[in-house]
Amino acid sequence: MPSIAIIGASNHPDKFGYKAVKAYLDKGWTVYPVNPKESDILGTRCYSTIQTVPGVPDFASLYIPPAVALNVLEDIARKGVKKVYFNPGTESGPALSKAKSLGLEPIAACSIRAIGYDPNVL
Repeated sequence: MPSIAIIGASNHPDKFGYKAVKAYLDKGWTVYPVNPKESDILGTRCYSTIQTVPGVPDFASLYIPPAVALNVLEDIARKGVKKVYFNPGTESGPALSKAKSLGLEPIAACSIRAIGYDPNVL
């Protein structure tokens, strides 16, 4: 199964960072929640940064503000992740441009919908 780092993962069921972790776990993906303030989410170990995630995830999915996204893109590129979901509210022109300049493949779409779930009913 593919793997994904959910950057901005949350333990709050009303947050999309929680819904993404749940949806990808339900689909059988290897999920790496990333949030420096959490130790686990839905029983899955949480990592403080993308750099502390083991191996290289196939995707990263961002649930963070655009200004914060600008700051983590270099870490994502350094980690070796190639495809990055910029979920609604995380995308910005500067962040998408920076992602491309770092050799990343930005995907401006909802990563939850990409695997067939409606985030509003999770």
